[in-house]
Amino acid sequence: MAWFNFFSKEKKETLDKGLSKTKEGVFTKLARAVAGKSQVDDEVLDNLEEVLITSDVGVDTTLRIIERIEERVARDKYMGTSELNRILREEITALLTETGEDDVEDFAVPAEKRPYVIMVVGVNGVGKTTTIGKLAYQYKKKGYSVYLGAADTFRAAAVEQLVAWGERVGVPVVKQKMGSDPASVAFDTLSSAKANNADVVIIDTAGRLHNKIGLMNELTKIKNVMAKVLPDAPHEVLLVLDGSTGQNAFEQAKQFTAATEVNELAITKLDGTAKGGVVIGISDQFKIPVKYIGLGEGMEDLQVFRRAAFVDSLFGD
Repeated sequence: MAWFNFFSKEKKETLDKGLSKTKEGVFTKLARAVAGKSQVDDEVLDNLEEVLITSDVGVDTTLRIIERIEERVARDKYMGTSELNRILREEITALLTETGEDDVEDFAVPAEKRPYVIMVVGVNGVGKTTTIGKLAYQYKKKGYSVYLGAADTFRAAAVEQLVAWGERVGVPVVKQKMGSDPASVAFDTLSSAKANNADVVIIDTAGRLHNKIGLMNELTKIKNVMAKVLPDAPHEVLLVLDGSTGQNAFEQAKQFTAATEVNELAITKLDGTAKGGVVIGISDQFKIPVKYIGLGEGMEDLQVFRRAAFVDSLFGD
């Protein structure tokens, strides 16, 4: 079953709108890169390299893409600039880390993993708590029972924001007083969720980029405590990154992947920015699948990332 069977017209419109500034920037730069040229030569490749780097794809990933195109030019002997769009689509699709099959159902929970536990990490301000709220909404919309855990006990605003999302979506939020042990909150959340046969548990964590050892110890403790309630928890360690920060998102990914075993990424705030190329670079450099992308403020604007749809939207007509 093809990816588009799960990709409604509304989702495509949201994706196209969310990536419009990135697309506009990339195509404007591409047009300049091939201006007056009929075939892909060294000058075009140099210009293309600059286009990709200034679109926040990242240096290493850009060089990999250029190298692949050089190999194709050498093999085919002649390549017209009119083909460059198609070739870029093919090479970027090949580079993007798989999140599994493109035809998987959106926001589905494996039957053998109940409750399905997601531990969410990321710095303050990236849209972490908002992403949790939108995830809770999407899972509840699918008919799952959801519990939220307010384990960011260092900021009153974080707990208040999560409670507000819980009320808005209509799901319970487990919390303790300010300064409580985050691992204790996670333990209580999983215990309550398990006792009430919940389907999904989402745990918020502190968004502080303190030293790596402190961060690692804190996140490891939360994971170990959750495993006492549910041996294979957490099933997902989701790192939330702000796509509009471009290269800063790379640095945050580096810090958090060093501190804990991140196995999924959510890249937010792609609407209104021309830095959407960061999705390609981060996915390629860290070899961690992008699972969700944030494309606006609405509840429906958090989408499961589908590489074919993303590249089609970015490079389509």
